[in-house]
Amino acid sequence: MGLPESELGELERDLEKLLLELQGSLAKSVDSARPVELDQPAMGRVSRIDAIQQQKMLEANRSAQQSRLALIRSALLRLRDGEYGDCLGCGEGIGFARLKARPESVFCIECQSTRERG
Repeated sequence: MGLPESELGELERDLEKLLLELQGSLAKSVDSARPVELDQPAMGRVSRIDAIQQQKMLEANRSAQQSRLALIRSALLRLRDGEYGDCLGCGEGIGFARLKARPESVFCIECQSTRERG
């Protein structure tokens, strides 16, 4: 038993909104992700270390955003193919509350918990 059309429509809007937000965030952070110039005369050693650390944190954030963006695109494809909302682990429905919180989810709570426990 799948989700009602009204819930699917709401989740599709959520996915589209997230897609646009992440694309915008990634586009804005392109300049900040450029390598730190280490030979800037006005920059002290501590400032360079801080700049490098901030850049590494930004890279990690961008990587997480890119991964989430891929999951969102995949969820939109599954939605259009009529497969959205089905757990890839057990095949049962994921549930509206979980999908509302993380619309790109591919596992139900039980299967996700099992995967996290290893």
